[in-house]
Amino acid sequence: MDQATFIIIAISFLVAVGIGGVGLVFVGGQNSTQKRVARVAGPGRAKNVRGDSEVDSGEKRRKQMQETLKGLEEQQKKHNKKLSLAMRLERAGLKIDTRSFHMLSAIVGLIVAAILLLTGFSTLVAMLGGFASAFGVPRWILKFLINRRQKDFGEEFANSIDVIVRGVKAGLPINDCLKIIANEAPDPVGQEFRDLVEGQRVGVSMEQGLLRMYERMPLAEVNFFMIVLNIQQKTGGNLSEALGNLSRVLRDRKKMRGKIKAMSQEAKASAAIIGSLPPGVMGLITLTSPGYMDLLFSTTLGNVLIIGGACWMLCGVLVMKKMIDFKF
Repeated sequence: MDQATFIIIAISFLVAVGIGGVGLVFVGGQNSTQKRVARVAGPGRAKNVRGDSEVDSGEKRRKQMQETLKGLEEQQKKHNKKLSLAMRLERAGLKIDTRSFHMLSAIVGLIVAAILLLTGFSTLVAMLGGFASAFGVPRWILKFLINRRQKDFGEEFANSIDVIVRGVKAGLPINDCLKIIANEAPDPVGQEFRDLVEGQRVGVSMEQGLLRMYERMPLAEVNFFMIVLNIQQKTGGNLSEALGNLSRVLRDRKKMRGKIKAMSQEAKASAAIIGSLPPGVMGLITLTSPGYMDLLFSTTLGNVLIIGGACWMLCGVLVMKKMIDFKF
């Protein structure tokens, strides 16, 4: 075999190898590339599909939660438009009707008017004093009872939520946890949950019962509890975790309330001292020198000065009270 023939055979072999390589690239290589792409992109595509489904379910749940919150807000606005006397009595925990309350108010007014008449005041002053006492004193007492009951409820409510969390983690249904609180928690928490459980026995839904509880106890804590339970019933989720977070939030709010109370004690003490100085000084001067203050009571200018000073003092005390009243 001469050299020319060898070169031709070698070139032919190289050309054949080159053509085979090109064919492998366009035929077999394409299949392997597609297999590789399918193998690499397959899980990603499946993950993509799963991610899209998770996003869709998350969006649906978010929309459902928004609709639930919107419905709860609308119901609260409807019930908060007008507060009747019967609802105030119920919030105060009093077991009397409106008629009895009006009768008691009239009796208080008559007693005050009689005392004013017996102490030498004129009939007009006695009537005005009795009228003011009949409409002012009972309602002030009612407001005081409402605030005290709401404060007692807030002090114990976080512990009741912890009972629900432990019961749910132990496998108890939510209704049994509510019954435990109704039977063992002190009033007013126990009373409110007893009303909730008794309402469920006669066919009242959980949402309506919680809304009724919020009407009787219009606190932010009860509103949070109502929202958590309603959302959990409609959208699902880990109830024990949600209520555990709510319990921590309520305890943090309680700590914050205590810090604010401690930090505002100085301003409260200053307001009390400043507010008590004028009447205190007037009383001491009247005791030591009785005739020195007679002009304030016997002359028109003195009466005007007393009324003006009392009004300004009242405005100052109200402004200082507003400055140290933190709501969160």
